[in-house]
Amino acid sequence: MTDLEFPQGFTWGAATAAFQIEGAWDQDGKGESIWDRFNHQPYRILNGDTADIACDHYHHMPEDVALMQDLGIQSYRFSISWPRILPGGTGKIETRGLDFYDRLVDRLLAAGITPMATLNHWDFPQALQARGGWPNRDSVEWFTNYAQVVFEKLADRVPLWATHNEPFVVALSGYADGQFAPGIASFPQALRACHHLLLAHGRTVELYRQLGYDGQIGIVLNLATFLPKTDQPQDIAAAHRIEMLINGLFLDPIFRQQYPPALVEWIGEMWPEFEGDDMHVISQPIDFLGINFYFGQIVRYSPNGLLKLRSEQQIDPGWGMTDKGWGVCPSQLTALLKHIKEAYTDIPLYITENGLSVNTPADQNGVINDQARINYLRAHFQAAHQAITEGVDLRGYYVWSLMDNFEWAEGYSLRFGLIDVDFSDPNRKRTPKASFHWYRDVIKKNKICT
Repeated sequence: MTDLEFPQGFTWGAATAAFQIEGAWDQDGKGESIWDRFNHQPYRILNGDTADIACDHYHHMPEDVALMQDLGIQSYRFSISWPRILPGGTGKIETRGLDFYDRLVDRLLAAGITPMATLNHWDFPQALQARGGWPNRDSVEWFTNYAQVVFEKLADRVPLWATHNEPFVVALSGYADGQFAPGIASFPQALRACHHLLLAHGRTVELYRQLGYDGQIGIVLNLATFLPKTDQPQDIAAAHRIEMLINGLFLDPIFRQQYPPALVEWIGEMWPEFEGDDMHVISQPIDFLGINFYFGQIVRYSPNGLLKLRSEQQIDPGWGMTDKGWGVCPSQLTALLKHIKEAYTDIPLYITENGLSVNTPADQNGVINDQARINYLRAHFQAAHQAITEGVDLRGYYVWSLMDNFEWAEGYSLRFGLIDVDFSDPNRKRTPKASFHWYRDVIKKNKICT
């Protein structure tokens, strides 16, 4: 048995997203989001689930902060619902929605928990989708105006900000695949959405600096590793193509002031034209990079599809697949963190999401012994520790998720939470799982036992 101690001041946290936990989808003047519209359409969400109530965090927020305090997390990463603040996306401010986040921040601070706020975790206003959504360049101005409203209310007390969460998912899953809101299948639209998400990020970083706040601002990206199936040139090239699409599409503009040239060449005439100063704006220096990590992929050439490849989940020895169909490969978290440091940036990094979906029923005593989640987290914490020992400036780790929630297109079928939520109970009873208590001990000691 070996104890691995983390650096003094390392931040242990947990994360959620507004649409997945808040509920109250049409209360207190909140406007409709694209996910409200999407999850009310037939055949979009598994089992016809909706997030209308979800965890009802909007009404249970004080209880949830008390659970966070009991858990001992030092920071809580949450997102702000744009249409709860600006029901029409622009214009009239809904003070009741803004006051909810004001109370949340004050309660977190009173509990000794540092807030990390994400401005965009996918719940774009439906009113602005009707005006073209993210493929419309006006979305950059819409977003920065929204950000200013939120900054002016909360930035005096919130020291950590992320502009977007996983813009790849917004652009590609929402506009190319159509599997997520707004459910559009158009690769050219997806590329324009991607660019405007990045441009909105850069403009918002500029705005935050201009307003003179003392905190830090960054972005959260879903990143993975991509290893070729063989050492054959066609497999190596295929792995590089998908890495450019998923990682490089965002890392390269932010840190290299360009899109990956080989990707632009591969996409060809579908690649849209952009304005000359855009890359300068997109590459505004940020204070940290948030990384959401869940899997690695093994890639081989295939004659089918736009990128001419097929991929499979990488699985480390002794591990298997998760409920969500992702391979467990903690080794690739270490590899990814080192790659980012060596290829892109030395700025501080945070793991802003990592966790396991496992549906463990309560035993006869009501105990939810989710040992699989404990094993998963321990292995990934160990991988993060290894990266730190090899020189990576990793500042903190936010477990996904604080509580079971609405898991987008898969509804309530997946359970990522440290806290169980009984969705059949009108009061949404919360029950901390075994992983909650284990994680509390990790935080208290700032170390893991391997």
